[in-house]
Amino acid sequence: MSITPAAPAAPTAVGSGPDRPRVLFIGGLGRSGTTVVERVLGEVPGVCSAGELVHLWHRAVLSDERCGCGRPFSRCPFWQAVGTRAFGGWDRALAERMETLRARVDRTRFIPRLALRGGRGRAGKDLDEYVGVYRRLYRAIAEESGAAVVIDSSKHSSLAFCLRTDPGIDLRVVHAVRDSRGVAYSWTKEVRRPESAAGTDLMTRYSPVRSALLWLGHNASLALLGRLGTPTRLLRYEDFVADPARSVRELAVFAGRPGPQPLDFLDAHAVTLGASHTVAGNPMRFTVGEVTLRRDDAWRTALPRGQRRLTTLLTLPLLAAYGYLHRSAR
Repeated sequence: MSITPAAPAAPTAVGSGPDRPRVLFIGGLGRSGTTVVERVLGEVPGVCSAGELVHLWHRAVLSDERCGCGRPFSRCPFWQAVGTRAFGGWDRALAERMETLRARVDRTRFIPRLALRGGRGRAGKDLDEYVGVYRRLYRAIAEESGAAVVIDSSKHSSLAFCLRTDPGIDLRVVHAVRDSRGVAYSWTKEVRRPESAAGTDLMTRYSPVRSALLWLGHNASLALLGRLGTPTRLLRYEDFVADPARSVRELAVFAGRPGPQPLDFLDAHAVTLGASHTVAGNPMRFTVGEVTLRRDDAWRTALPRGQRRLTTLLTLPLLAAYGYLHRSAR
Protein backbone atom coordinates (compact mmCIF):
# COMPACT_ATOMS: atom_id res chain seq x y z
CA MET A 1 0.00 0.00 0.00
CA SER A 2 1.36 3.43 -0.90
CA ILE A 3 -0.91 5.31 1.49
CA THR A 4 -1.37 4.20 5.07
CA PRO A 5 -4.19 5.60 7.18
CA ALA A 6 -3.11 7.36 10.36
CA ALA A 7 -6.52 8.76 11.30
CA PRO A 8 -10.15 8.61 10.15
CA ALA A 9 -10.42 9.22 6.40
CA ALA A 10 -12.30 12.49 6.74
CA PRO A 11 -14.05 14.67 9.31
CA THR A 12 -17.59 13.61 9.99
CA ALA A 13 -18.86 16.21 12.46
CA VAL A 14 -18.92 19.23 10.17
CA GLY A 15 -19.22 19.22 6.40
CA SER A 16 -17.45 21.32 3.80
CA GLY A 17 -19.06 24.06 1.80
CA PRO A 18 -18.48 27.46 0.24
CA ASP A 19 -17.87 29.00 3.68
CA ARG A 20 -15.75 26.10 4.96
CA PRO A 21 -12.92 25.57 2.47
CA ARG A 22 -11.49 22.09 2.11
CA VAL A 23 -7.71 22.20 2.32
CA LEU A 24 -5.39 19.34 1.43
CA PHE A 25 -2.22 20.26 3.30
CA ILE A 26 0.96 18.52 2.15
CA GLY A 27 3.38 18.27 5.04
CA GLY A 28 6.90 16.93 5.31
CA LEU A 29 10.50 17.99 5.20
CA GLY A 30 11.60 19.71 2.00
CA ARG A 31 13.25 17.57 -0.69
CA SER A 32 10.74 14.80 0.00
CA GLY A 33 8.99 15.11 -3.36
CA THR A 34 6.19 17.32 -2.09
CA THR A 35 6.24 19.65 -5.11
CA VAL A 36 5.92 16.74 -7.54
CA VAL A 37 3.06 15.27 -5.50
CA GLU A 38 1.31 18.65 -5.42
CA ARG A 39 1.70 19.25 -9.15
CA VAL A 40 0.32 15.82 -10.03
CA LEU A 41 -2.63 16.14 -7.64
CA GLY A 42 -3.29 19.61 -9.01
CA GLU A 43 -4.21 18.05 -12.35
CA VAL A 44 -7.16 16.20 -10.78
CA PRO A 45 -10.48 17.87 -11.72
CA GLY A 46 -11.84 20.00 -8.89
CA VAL A 47 -8.43 20.43 -7.24
CA CYS A 48 -6.38 23.66 -7.23
CA SER A 49 -2.69 23.59 -6.27
CA ALA A 50 -1.64 26.90 -4.73
CA GLY A 51 1.95 26.18 -3.69
CA GLU A 52 3.59 26.86 -0.33
CA LEU A 53 1.21 29.48 0.97
CA VAL A 54 3.21 30.01 4.16
CA HIS A 55 5.65 31.92 1.92
CA LEU A 56 2.99 33.94 0.08
CA TRP A 57 3.27 36.99 2.32
CA HIS A 58 7.02 37.54 2.00
CA ARG A 59 7.94 36.03 -1.34
CA ALA A 60 4.83 36.98 -3.31
CA VAL A 61 3.15 40.04 -1.78
CA LEU A 62 6.27 41.79 -0.45
CA SER A 63 8.97 40.55 -2.86
CA ASP A 64 6.82 40.08 -5.98
CA GLU A 65 8.49 36.80 -6.95
CA ARG A 66 7.15 34.83 -9.88
CA CYS A 67 4.01 32.74 -9.80
CA GLY A 68 4.19 29.23 -11.23
CA CYS A 69 2.58 30.62 -14.39
CA GLY A 70 5.77 32.63 -14.98
CA ARG A 71 4.40 36.11 -14.29
CA PRO A 72 5.43 38.26 -11.33
CA PHE A 73 2.87 37.86 -8.55
CA SER A 74 1.64 41.43 -9.03
CA ARG A 75 0.81 40.71 -12.68
CA CYS A 76 -0.76 37.29 -12.30
CA PRO A 77 -4.50 37.66 -13.05
CA PHE A 78 -5.39 34.68 -10.89
CA TRP A 79 -3.69 35.93 -7.74
CA GLN A 80 -4.86 39.49 -8.22
CA ALA A 81 -8.44 38.20 -8.44
CA VAL A 82 -7.89 36.07 -5.31
CA GLY A 83 -6.56 39.08 -3.41
CA THR A 84 -9.56 41.17 -4.41
CA ARG A 85 -12.00 38.46 -3.31
CA ALA A 86 -10.28 37.80 0.01
CA PHE A 87 -9.04 41.20 1.15
CA GLY A 88 -10.16 43.83 -1.36
CA GLY A 89 -6.67 43.67 -2.88
CA TRP A 90 -3.18 42.80 -1.71
CA ASP A 91 -1.94 45.10 1.03
CA ARG A 92 1.69 45.25 2.18
CA ALA A 93 0.48 46.06 5.68
CA LEU A 94 -1.46 42.78 5.79
CA ALA A 95 1.55 40.82 4.54
CA GLU A 96 3.80 42.45 7.14
CA ARG A 97 1.23 41.72 9.83
CA MET A 98 1.09 38.05 8.79
CA GLU A 99 4.87 37.80 8.98
CA THR A 100 4.72 39.29 12.49
CA LEU A 101 1.98 36.88 13.54
CA ARG A 102 3.86 33.96 12.05
CA ALA A 103 6.81 34.68 14.33
CA ARG A 104 4.44 34.73 17.31
CA VAL A 105 2.36 31.61 16.66
CA ASP A 106 3.63 29.56 13.69
CA ARG A 107 6.92 28.05 14.83
CA THR A 108 7.97 24.49 15.58
CA ARG A 109 8.68 25.40 19.20
CA PHE A 110 5.02 26.36 19.64
CA ILE A 111 3.67 22.93 18.60
CA PRO A 112 3.14 21.73 22.20
CA ARG A 113 0.95 24.77 22.82
CA LEU A 114 -0.80 24.39 19.48
CA ALA A 115 -1.53 20.76 20.27
CA LEU A 116 -3.65 22.12 23.11
CA ARG A 117 -5.53 24.34 20.64
CA GLY A 118 -3.31 27.41 20.87
CA GLY A 119 -3.55 28.69 24.41
CA ARG A 120 -5.25 31.77 25.80
CA GLY A 121 -4.66 35.48 26.11
CA ARG A 122 -2.59 37.27 23.50
CA ALA A 123 -1.27 34.05 21.98
CA GLY A 124 -4.81 32.80 21.43
CA LYS A 125 -5.92 36.10 19.87
CA ASP A 126 -2.87 36.19 17.60
CA LEU A 127 -3.55 32.62 16.50
CA ASP A 128 -7.20 33.35 15.74
CA GLU A 129 -6.23 36.38 13.67
CA TYR A 130 -3.51 34.46 11.81
CA VAL A 131 -5.67 31.47 10.95
CA GLY A 132 -8.63 33.68 10.11
CA VAL A 133 -6.64 35.29 7.29
CA TYR A 134 -5.76 31.85 5.92
CA ARG A 135 -9.42 30.85 6.03
CA ARG A 136 -10.35 33.87 3.91
CA LEU A 137 -7.44 33.13 1.56
CA TYR A 138 -8.42 29.48 1.05
CA ARG A 139 -12.05 30.43 0.47
CA ALA A 140 -11.07 33.00 -2.16
CA ILE A 141 -8.78 30.51 -3.95
CA ALA A 142 -11.59 27.94 -4.04
CA GLU A 143 -14.10 30.48 -5.34
CA GLU A 144 -11.79 31.97 -7.97
CA SER A 145 -10.59 28.58 -9.25
CA GLY A 146 -13.96 26.86 -8.96
CA ALA A 147 -12.21 24.00 -7.16
CA ALA A 148 -13.64 21.94 -4.32
CA VAL A 149 -10.18 21.28 -2.87
CA VAL A 150 -7.27 23.70 -2.37
CA ILE A 151 -3.78 22.23 -2.01
CA ASP A 152 -1.42 24.05 0.34
CA SER A 153 2.02 22.42 0.13
CA SER A 154 3.57 24.61 2.84
CA LYS A 155 5.08 21.47 4.42
CA HIS A 156 5.60 23.11 7.82
CA SER A 157 3.95 21.02 10.53
CA SER A 158 3.52 24.10 12.73
CA LEU A 159 1.21 25.72 10.16
CA ALA A 160 -0.89 22.56 10.01
CA PHE A 161 -1.16 22.68 13.81
CA CYS A 162 -2.33 26.30 13.54
CA LEU A 163 -4.94 25.49 10.90
CA ARG A 164 -6.41 22.59 12.86
CA THR A 165 -7.57 25.03 15.56
CA ASP A 166 -10.13 26.59 13.21
CA PRO A 167 -13.35 24.59 12.72
CA GLY A 168 -14.03 26.83 9.72
CA ILE A 169 -11.34 25.00 7.73
CA ASP A 170 -11.86 21.43 6.54
CA LEU A 171 -8.23 20.35 6.97
CA ARG A 172 -6.83 17.07 5.63
CA VAL A 173 -3.10 16.39 5.82
CA VAL A 174 -0.92 14.34 3.49
CA HIS A 175 2.17 13.36 5.47
CA ALA A 176 4.79 12.98 2.74
CA VAL A 177 7.93 11.06 3.66
CA ARG A 178 11.03 10.02 1.73
CA ASP A 179 14.01 7.89 2.74
CA SER A 180 16.09 10.08 5.08
CA ARG A 181 19.28 9.26 3.18
CA GLY A 182 17.82 10.49 -0.08
CA VAL A 183 16.60 13.65 1.66
CA ALA A 184 20.02 14.21 3.24
CA TYR A 185 21.77 13.94 -0.10
CA SER A 186 19.28 16.26 -1.79
CA TRP A 187 19.86 18.98 0.84
CA THR A 188 23.59 18.97 0.05
CA LYS A 189 22.99 19.84 -3.61
CA GLU A 190 23.12 23.36 -5.00
CA VAL A 191 19.70 24.35 -6.37
CA ARG A 192 18.92 27.76 -7.84
CA ARG A 193 15.72 29.69 -7.19
CA PRO A 194 14.65 30.93 -10.65
CA GLU A 195 11.71 32.90 -9.23
CA SER A 196 13.97 35.37 -7.41
CA ALA A 197 14.57 38.77 -8.97
CA ALA A 198 18.11 37.98 -10.12
CA GLY A 199 17.44 34.31 -10.79
CA THR A 200 20.76 33.48 -9.15
CA ASP A 201 19.70 32.97 -5.52
CA LEU A 202 20.29 29.51 -4.09
CA MET A 203 17.94 27.40 -2.02
CA THR A 204 19.01 26.62 1.54
CA ARG A 205 21.48 23.78 2.01
CA TYR A 206 21.86 21.56 5.09
CA SER A 207 24.47 19.10 6.24
CA PRO A 208 23.34 15.46 6.46
CA VAL A 209 23.29 15.68 10.26
CA ARG A 210 21.13 18.80 10.21
CA SER A 211 18.73 17.36 7.66
CA ALA A 212 18.50 14.08 9.60
CA LEU A 213 17.45 15.94 12.75
CA LEU A 214 14.94 18.04 10.81
CA TRP A 215 13.59 14.87 9.17
CA LEU A 216 12.97 13.34 12.58
CA GLY A 217 11.31 16.46 13.96
CA HIS A 218 9.01 17.11 11.00
CA ASN A 219 7.85 13.51 10.75
CA ALA A 220 7.27 13.15 14.49
CA SER A 221 5.22 16.36 14.52
CA LEU A 222 3.09 15.31 11.55
CA ALA A 223 2.47 11.93 13.13
CA LEU A 224 1.20 13.71 16.24
CA LEU A 225 -1.40 15.53 14.13
CA GLY A 226 -2.96 12.20 13.23
CA ARG A 227 -3.00 11.04 16.83
CA LEU A 228 -4.78 14.25 17.80
CA GLY A 229 -7.58 13.50 15.35
CA THR A 230 -6.65 15.55 12.30
CA PRO A 231 -7.42 13.47 9.18
CA THR A 232 -3.97 12.38 7.99
CA ARG A 233 -2.52 10.06 5.35
CA LEU A 234 1.04 8.84 5.16
CA LEU A 235 2.47 8.85 1.64
CA ARG A 236 5.90 7.45 0.86
CA TYR A 237 7.40 9.28 -2.09
CA GLU A 238 9.02 6.09 -3.38
CA ASP A 239 5.61 4.42 -3.56
CA PHE A 240 4.08 7.44 -5.24
CA VAL A 241 6.52 7.37 -8.17
CA ALA A 242 6.27 3.57 -8.40
CA ASP A 243 2.47 3.65 -8.89
CA PRO A 244 1.30 7.27 -9.25
CA ALA A 245 -2.16 6.44 -10.57
CA ARG A 246 -3.01 4.34 -7.53
CA SER A 247 -1.71 6.97 -5.14
CA VAL A 248 -3.60 9.77 -6.91
CA ARG A 249 -6.87 7.84 -6.81
CA GLU A 250 -6.49 7.09 -3.10
CA LEU A 251 -5.55 10.67 -2.28
CA ALA A 252 -8.47 11.99 -4.33
CA VAL A 253 -10.84 9.95 -2.17
CA PHE A 254 -9.09 11.18 0.98
CA ALA A 255 -9.46 14.77 -0.25
CA GLY A 256 -13.18 14.28 -0.75
CA ARG A 257 -13.20 13.67 -4.51
CA PRO A 258 -14.68 10.14 -4.59
CA GLY A 259 -15.67 8.24 -7.67
CA PRO A 260 -13.71 7.56 -10.83
CA GLN A 261 -11.41 10.47 -11.63
CA PRO A 262 -10.19 10.98 -15.20
CA LEU A 263 -6.43 10.53 -15.09
CA ASP A 264 -5.68 11.08 -18.77
CA PHE A 265 -2.79 13.34 -17.74
CA LEU A 266 -1.04 10.42 -16.05
CA ASP A 267 0.42 7.10 -17.12
CA ALA A 268 2.59 4.50 -15.41
CA HIS A 269 5.82 6.46 -15.74
CA ALA A 270 5.01 10.07 -16.65
CA VAL A 271 2.64 12.97 -16.03
CA THR A 272 1.64 15.82 -18.34
CA LEU A 273 1.51 19.06 -16.38
CA GLY A 274 -0.32 22.23 -17.29
CA ALA A 275 0.59 25.70 -16.03
CA SER A 276 0.01 26.26 -12.32
CA HIS A 277 -0.46 29.23 -10.02
CA THR A 278 1.86 28.14 -7.23
CA VAL A 279 3.50 30.86 -5.15
CA ALA A 280 6.55 28.99 -3.81
CA GLY A 281 8.22 25.59 -3.92
CA ASN A 282 10.80 23.55 -5.78
CA PRO A 283 11.78 25.03 -9.19
CA MET A 284 9.91 22.22 -10.94
CA ARG A 285 6.71 24.13 -10.16
CA PHE A 286 7.46 26.09 -13.35
CA THR A 287 7.57 22.91 -15.45
CA VAL A 288 4.93 22.45 -18.13
CA GLY A 289 4.57 19.37 -20.32
CA GLU A 290 5.56 15.76 -19.84
CA VAL A 291 7.60 14.84 -16.76
CA THR A 292 8.99 11.37 -16.16
CA LEU A 293 8.24 9.96 -12.72
CA ARG A 294 11.03 7.77 -11.45
CA ARG A 295 12.67 6.83 -8.20
CA ASP A 296 15.80 8.84 -7.45
CA ASP A 297 18.34 6.67 -5.64
CA ALA A 298 21.44 8.70 -6.48
CA TRP A 299 22.16 8.98 -2.76
CA ARG A 300 23.21 5.31 -2.66
CA THR A 301 26.43 6.15 -4.48
CA ALA A 302 26.69 9.96 -4.30
CA LEU A 303 26.30 10.40 -0.54
CA PRO A 304 29.65 9.57 1.12
CA ARG A 305 29.56 6.31 3.06
CA GLY A 306 30.26 7.95 6.42
CA GLN A 307 27.45 10.46 5.98
CA ARG A 308 25.12 7.73 4.77
CA ARG A 309 25.82 5.59 7.84
CA LEU A 310 25.46 8.52 10.24
CA THR A 311 22.13 9.54 8.68
CA THR A 312 20.92 5.95 8.95
CA LEU A 313 21.91 5.79 12.62
CA LEU A 314 20.30 9.10 13.54
CA THR A 315 17.00 8.29 11.83
CA LEU A 316 16.93 4.53 12.43
CA PRO A 317 13.67 4.29 14.46
CA LEU A 318 11.55 6.10 11.87
CA LEU A 319 13.36 4.48 8.93
CA ALA A 320 12.23 1.18 10.37
CA ALA A 321 8.71 2.44 11.11
CA TYR A 322 8.27 3.65 7.52
CA GLY A 323 9.60 0.39 6.06
CA TYR A 324 12.85 1.73 4.65
CA LEU A 325 14.95 -0.99 6.24
CA HIS A 326 13.01 -3.82 4.60
CA ARG A 327 14.90 -5.49 1.80
CA SER A 328 12.08 -4.77 -0.67
CA ALA A 329 12.33 -1.04 0.11
CA ARG A 330 16.07 -0.75 -0.42
